Amino acid sequence: MPSKATLLVNCRAATMAGNGYGLIEDAAVLMQDGRIHWAGPRAGAPAAARGAEPHDLGGRLVTPALIDCHTHLVHGGNRAREFEARLRGASYEDIARAGGGILATVAATRAATEADLLAAALPRVDALIAEGVATIEIKSGYGLNAETELKMLRVARQIAAARPVTVRTSFLAAHAVPPEYAGRADAYIDALCIPTLRAAHAEGLVDAVDGFCEGIAFSPAQIDRLFTAARGLGLPVKLHAEQLCDLGGAALAARHGALSADHLEWLDAAGVAAMAAAGTVAVLLPGAFYSLRETRLPPVAALRAAGVPMALATDLNPGTSPLNSLLLAMNMGCTLFRLTPDEALAGTTRHAAAALGLTDRGQIAPGLRADLAVWSVNHPAELAYRIGFNPLYARIIEGET
Repeated sequence: MPSKATLLVNCRAATMAGNGYGLIEDAAVLMQDGRIHWAGPRAGAPAAARGAEPHDLGGRLVTPALIDCHTHLVHGGNRAREFEARLRGASYEDIARAGGGILATVAATRAATEADLLAAALPRVDALIAEGVATIEIKSGYGLNAETELKMLRVARQIAAARPVTVRTSFLAAHAVPPEYAGRADAYIDALCIPTLRAAHAEGLVDAVDGFCEGIAFSPAQIDRLFTAARGLGLPVKLHAEQLCDLGGAALAARHGALSADHLEWLDAAGVAAMAAAGTVAVLLPGAFYSLRETRLPPVAALRAAGVPMALATDLNPGTSPLNSLLLAMNMGCTLFRLTPDEALAGTTRHAAAALGLTDRGQIAPGLRADLAVWSVNHPAELAYRIGFNPLYARIIEGET
């Protein structure tokens, strides 16, 4: 039987439909069976709303629930000592070439059990949920062997069972070359990454395939082979690209119809054009920019002019972005990257959904999932404006608080 309809009233609604906030004053939102049935000015509520159970929100703001579309939150250990090293002058590349960086987390993650990883990850998930997040992308990539890559992906699936949150997984074995394959990146891609991808896909653990295309990681040719294998399995792709240098990774990703290219500080005009033509989302990650004390900004003005959708995410990871707040990422996107507050909110709702290939959320519109966040603020710009303050009043998941 259909569930009883619920009508949210006495609220403002930032629908995030179209340009800007799509703000409706004195709004009403009709929900039934986990979906949005109607949203608009309260005075124009349809006849179907008359029998709905009203829920007065006391004049608060309603937005789509937030989406963190780029995280590495399943991992072992931490890298606080590297934080100290960077403050003493070591670069990201220095740390990586000395065996630290990603490989330090690889060792800790390999040593952890599934139970260990789940126990460590859940508090990080809970912190995101507490800020109105309803969908989280989680990458593997700290295993770099078949056993641990699969272990990480299984833990990501367990998070979705343990918490009221949607988890989308990304296979990221092409994150770094492990010690066992030092100097043999091609062999690593062919002998480990691609076979492990096929095993993970067969187990139902993979929603998308990611890679790290950088001088300290993998070349465009190596990523191209991985992406060709991914597409052969019917899996979408995304890419860490142009974070530290310009290897043309974003254009490569666009040629594969990638959902997103992420970081992008060194993205050139050709990469922007390729992303625009392919409909690839630019995922901006100010937490890594901040933590690494980078100075080269992603080309936001060029992306904006080309009509490339821009998402924002935490990049939550133990080394280069230990950022566990999507609200703070929104503020950083505005203060560091010069996004506008409406772009920041679109980047954590509508465009974040697109970066994950999800068409059923990210806006307040009929037929979409009733995943909503209710905020004790007067205007949506306040979500990106305050620093270290969480105004969440309630989170609604598939129409249920």
